[in-house]
Amino acid sequence: MSAHTPHDQAVSRHGWVRAVVVALAALIAMGVVAALGLWAAGAADLPQGAYPRVIAATVVTAVGGTVELSGNAGGLADTQAALTVIPLSVTLVGALVVGAGFLRPLRHRAVAGAAELAGWAARIAVVWLLALLGLALAARQTFKISLGDDTLSDLGELFGVSPEAGFTTDVPLTLVVGLVWLAGVLALALLVSPGAPLPARLLRLHGSVRPAAYAMVLLLLGCVVLGLVVAFVVAATRGHAAETVAMVLLGLPNLVWLTFTIGLGATWNGRVEGPFGLPMPHVLDEVLRGSDDARLNLGTLAEYDGRVWWLVAVDAVLLLAAAFVMAAHSPARTPAWRHAVHMAVALVLTVLMICLVGRVSAQYGLSVLGIGDLGGDLSGELFLRPELWSALGLAALWGLATGFLGGLLAGPARRRGGTKPR
Repeated sequence: MSAHTPHDQAVSRHGWVRAVVVALAALIAMGVVAALGLWAAGAADLPQGAYPRVIAATVVTAVGGTVELSGNAGGLADTQAALTVIPLSVTLVGALVVGAGFLRPLRHRAVAGAAELAGWAARIAVVWLLALLGLALAARQTFKISLGDDTLSDLGELFGVSPEAGFTTDVPLTLVVGLVWLAGVLALALLVSPGAPLPARLLRLHGSVRPAAYAMVLLLLGCVVLGLVVAFVVAATRGHAAETVAMVLLGLPNLVWLTFTIGLGATWNGRVEGPFGLPMPHVLDEVLRGSDDARLNLGTLAEYDGRVWWLVAVDAVLLLAAAFVMAAHSPARTPAWRHAVHMAVALVLTVLMICLVGRVSAQYGLSVLGIGDLGGDLSGELFLRPELWSALGLAALWGLATGFLGGLLAGPARRRGGTKPR
């Protein structure tokens, strides 16, 4: 009877069957969240059986895939459409599921070989790409556009213009970006989890990088939980339950992480025209609809609602808590100034991520023989983008201050808890 080698035991713990389970569980969870959110938003009533295809497109965009909008109105008309937005609620659910599935067979171990981790990740990646390919091919649909009851509609009937709009996916780009997304999630999961094994050469990250990464993930999840509580309180007291559920299941992190950066003092520029709008709170929509290029920050929001200054206090509490957690998980006798540097770097990277994934851009329009001019009732535009460098600079300042204070607070707490120096 031959003994099983450690490599054979590792493969049995996370072989192909488990890889299929992890990849499909993540995509199914994302699909369920997207389906419920779209249903609450009214997408189940879309014509031509488009609901399942819109779900597939939502999951594709949630992992960074590219969904291209298209229009065709014949030679006498012109159409224009563009959409850039990531449904971060769906993204977050997928990341949590795939990260937990990746780490589960690795628990209760201190060290794992680089080859073993790479092989386990590769198995998940193969299944992930095959499933993502199926979703990308399914995420395509064409709709007919009504011209309404005015002159534009009469011209359409006279010249036989039957405008159509639809969406499709850039399959190769979607697969590449989806693979990069998966690699980032797996690497972050391995880096963040305090109990996950690391290759021997990377064990030094356990005391320097891992505490800061862990604290930032808790910070982001804390923002989401706080936003979830606020959303359901608002729904219970002010109504609009369906809209609230749709926002929570599709874009809650988009909103709360944006709000978090505003509490730090960051500025976002944007505009809302036509039927487009933003989810709660409505003050965001009011500010962005007020001028051609509106600035969204504490000052402009305070002109509509002075309670936004509480965001500064909320951010301060969240950041101090994150800094304390980071310092408590760091090696003992780490000086406060080093905690400050670690916190500043981690927060700058976190805000950079929010600024990159939180951008929104949407535009559509239709004209027939120049009438309509891609404007009026058949057009709309929405964009939202950050002033990046000022946001990162503010993040660095907040990180230095809260990291230093968190380090000072963690020292006495560690001594009261009887933690031995490491």
